[in-house]
Amino acid sequence: MTTRNCKVLVIGAGPGGYVAAIRAGQLGLDTVIVEGDRAGGTCLIRGCIPSKALIHAATVFDDLSKHSSKTGHMGISIKSKPKLDMPDLISWKDTIVGKLNQGVEHLLKKAGVELVKGWASFKDAKTCTVSTSKGDLEICAEHVILANGSESIELPFMPYDKHVISSTGALDLDKLPKQLAIIGGGYIGLELGIAFSKMGTEVTVIEALDRILPLFDKELVRPVSLWLKRHKINVHLSSKAEGVERKGRKSIVTFSDSKGKKHKLSTDKVLVTVGRRPRTNGWGLENMGVDMDGNFIKVDNRCQTTMRNVWAIGDIVGEPMLAHKASAQGEMVAELIAGEKRSFDPVAIPSVCFTEPEIVSVGLSPNEAEEEGIETVVGKFPFAASGRALAMDAGSDGGFVRITARKDNHLVLGIQAVGAHVSELSGEFISSMEMGAVLEDISGTIHVHPTLTEAFHEAALASLGHAIHISK
Repeated sequence: MTTRNCKVLVIGAGPGGYVAAIRAGQLGLDTVIVEGDRAGGTCLIRGCIPSKALIHAATVFDDLSKHSSKTGHMGISIKSKPKLDMPDLISWKDTIVGKLNQGVEHLLKKAGVELVKGWASFKDAKTCTVSTSKGDLEICAEHVILANGSESIELPFMPYDKHVISSTGALDLDKLPKQLAIIGGGYIGLELGIAFSKMGTEVTVIEALDRILPLFDKELVRPVSLWLKRHKINVHLSSKAEGVERKGRKSIVTFSDSKGKKHKLSTDKVLVTVGRRPRTNGWGLENMGVDMDGNFIKVDNRCQTTMRNVWAIGDIVGEPMLAHKASAQGEMVAELIAGEKRSFDPVAIPSVCFTEPEIVSVGLSPNEAEEEGIETVVGKFPFAASGRALAMDAGSDGGFVRITARKDNHLVLGIQAVGAHVSELSGEFISSMEMGAVLEDISGTIHVHPTLTEAFHEAALASLGHAIHISK
């Protein structure tokens, strides 16, 4: 067995791991990163990036379908209906993923990081054996960064197969299903469900809670609920999936409603999106001597575990399970190992849901601020009053930007938005909060006309009681 000693060993080349490795390499640290799949992790290979590619393609198809109607749309008519070639769509998506995967590997190499492809198994806190195509490799490190990520939760009564699929399977379908049943009305299920609906699939959502998208407040979710209703996506709330059986070419899903009444749903595919769990099993975590916090690895505000010089980042350390959180933690840990003084203490971590319309949330909602006993002022500006939104055919979906601030000093506590393309506003939202902006900072900043960012400016003005482009 070959042995490799290094300063830093990173486990997992996802958005947390590869960022940590690149930064460590930039800082001159001898760094090895181990990845059992392809560099990029769940987000790049089978999550964020491929799903957004699918969502974009579905939106393009839906837009073309509007133009091919008898009356056309926006004065533009297409004589024939658009055709969808699912294998070609998947191939286009895979091309994007491939380019980004190669890009990550190139960046690792340029930073002087050694990428080892294989599965690691730890025998103690600083030593692991990696099974590679060239044989076993033992790696001993001074510092270990655990960035193992998370995995889809599989329901015991609905095991994955070619008919019951996870989000990964949904992104690799070579044939568009006529019917799709989605178990779970969270962001993953609805993002994919809306995309498939746009492509022509009949979609049904079964959600155990009494509402969809429970991570966002009801006011933000309302425009999404209206879109689902208008596009005839059946949503069964307070309903629990109980099992699935195969009859002929169909899968029959059994579920019960809030009153205990059982229902059966015939469908082509069943997509299970009931959440994700940290990947803590199967690689020797039990041999590393680190403490746990429930299902997650326990860390402090520097991502240090209870074992000296063992660090953990990303999905494996707790909510929110977001790629950008993992990347920020990875960069910080690399700098800590290099001797810099850092801590992970963000004002807020933005979250985005790529539904129709999109949702962005940063910081506290008005209700959350109230629950904390904070007296607030709230301003809201609808995209129906935005010239840019209307010119993009995007102002009639009920979307808006909302700002919550302290009443006494006008410090911004939270910013939320729902509407077309609002994900692109998230950077301005979080920058404002990290810099400790008050309402006067935002209202006094000149925003470009015509852009969607003007809605942010107007929401601040509304909070102060003098919005320009809406009446009280």
